[in-house]
Amino acid sequence: MIKQSLNNFPFSPKKSPIFYGWFILIFGTFGVVMSAPGQTFGVTAFTDYLIDAFGITRNQLSTCYLVGTISSSLMLTHVGKLYDKIGARWLSLGTAVVLAFVLFFMSQSDRIAFSLGSSLGLKDWQVYISIGVLCLGFFLLRLSGQGTLTMSSRNMLMKWFIAKRGLTGGISNVFVAIVFALAPNTFDKIIQAYGWRGAWIAIGGFILIVFCTIAFIFFRDNPEDCELHPDGESDNDFNNREVLNKAQKQFRLKEAKRTYIFWIYTISLCMYSLLITGLTFNIVSIFDEIGMSRDEALFVFFPASVISAVFTLAGGYLSDRIKLKKILIVYLIAMAILAASIIFLGKSGSYIGLIVGYGAGTSFYSLLMSIAWPRFFGRKYLGEISGLSMSLIVSFSAVGPLIFSGSLSMFGSYSYAALFCLIIIAICLFGAFKANNPQEDLVNKSNQ
Repeated sequence: MIKQSLNNFPFSPKKSPIFYGWFILIFGTFGVVMSAPGQTFGVTAFTDYLIDAFGITRNQLSTCYLVGTISSSLMLTHVGKLYDKIGARWLSLGTAVVLAFVLFFMSQSDRIAFSLGSSLGLKDWQVYISIGVLCLGFFLLRLSGQGTLTMSSRNMLMKWFIAKRGLTGGISNVFVAIVFALAPNTFDKIIQAYGWRGAWIAIGGFILIVFCTIAFIFFRDNPEDCELHPDGESDNDFNNREVLNKAQKQFRLKEAKRTYIFWIYTISLCMYSLLITGLTFNIVSIFDEIGMSRDEALFVFFPASVISAVFTLAGGYLSDRIKLKKILIVYLIAMAILAASIIFLGKSGSYIGLIVGYGAGTSFYSLLMSIAWPRFFGRKYLGEISGLSMSLIVSFSAVGPLIFSGSLSMFGSYSYAALFCLIIIAICLFGAFKANNPQEDLVNKSNQ
């Protein structure tokens, strides 16, 4: 009774003139967008200011970021289990409050570090205190923004749709991609207007006042809690949903971990995280290695984003109508094209291949991240399953830049890192042909 009252406060979604899931699409997408300060590009806008304020080297700052990212990834499985217990509305609201105060903390992080060093009489150890403060800040920033808020908002959307899950996921991902593409310049303009401290305070204030209000009023976890069905269907339509999209069994995490499909999809998605972060962090240097200009390197992102938008909508539409392993196979082919284009960059067609592979790979990665787990394992334990997957994906994103920079320092070329990625992607591609939906296997067994 209390849970139902809370779901109907301050209004009942059941009384909405149109299916409330379409509002969930809007607000869930907004939730993912609000994770921007915790994403890599959101942090990058402030790195030079942090280096100057703390008086540390770029390598030291990168190490802090690596430690913070990996340590936050270790918490995401536990956060996913919490999501399953309390739902998207309350987890998103709590996470947004934490994210806002983390941004306030980061705006004063250098002052806090120097104050600690002075008050404790450890000025000779100041650099280590500064590194500790930054590690803590990055840990909280990545956990709340890039990890929890993204997962919570995305999972909420996936629970409100089954038949249209791919389409709505595609629409959401397109808008997120557009906003994320504009975010670095937006952050830079805020910094220029208010200074780097003021920018973090302003962004944190917006999240605390505007987004927290939206999350409290409009977020809802499950349509069933609001006496509705996914897609706005009637009882008969919902019960007759085809197995392609509707889960017949709700898998727990321990059961999902024993399946082949969980690991082939997770490793495939991890390779995107590793390859893209390695490429993005070093793209100017990669192009410089073969005599191509900075402008040519940075231009990659614009046509790639256009390609990504087109493939995201098309892939989202098709994913509701075909087996998901076909999307996985196309995704891995795109990633193989991207890795091969890095290896042969400067040769005929490689520049176009890099753009196409980057754009198509990004679009299908976003789709698979959104729709794979609820289709294969159901919605009931979506948090803990997606939490473990995201934990591994975030970890791979942290080591990607190191693998690429290590390839250059040890072998004098980035090609070896790209070759390593290509080999793993090829193995995943071979394995993708056997990546069958476990829900279909259950139905086949019951019909025998």
